[in-house]
Amino acid sequence: MKRSGVLNQPVSTVIAGMGHLDMLVIADAGLPIPWETNRIDLALKKGVPGFLETLKVVLDELKVETAVVAKEIYSASPKMAENIEELLEEVPIRKLSHEEFKRMTKNAKAVVRTGEFTPYANIILIAGVVF
Repeated sequence: MKRSGVLNQPVSTVIAGMGHLDMLVIADAGLPIPWETNRIDLALKKGVPGFLETLKVVLDELKVETAVVAKEIYSASPKMAENIEELLEEVPIRKLSHEEFKRMTKNAKAVVRTGEFTPYANIILIAGVVF
């Protein structure tokens, strides 16, 4: 049994298999997920697991070069946007329209769906390299 880090096998497998510039999406409960994109559904009920706790766990294992959010989060959910920026510290964040964001998810290795009910609580993490 794995002792620490991401215990969820599909999430751990995706992270372990990511290369430079590969994308992983952490999503709220409502983000439409393209049929062709790998869906890892963690949602159990409203708020469980939460977006931020899921993001924190993933950030502990994935080297992130840049991130992408929908610009609408800054007006619809400013506290969530602030929390994301705090978690990402020095990682640059690109802001796109929600429509552009949704189109971009088609190219992700996977979308991790949480139980989050906060509007626009979605992020695309673009992998960096550790050397």
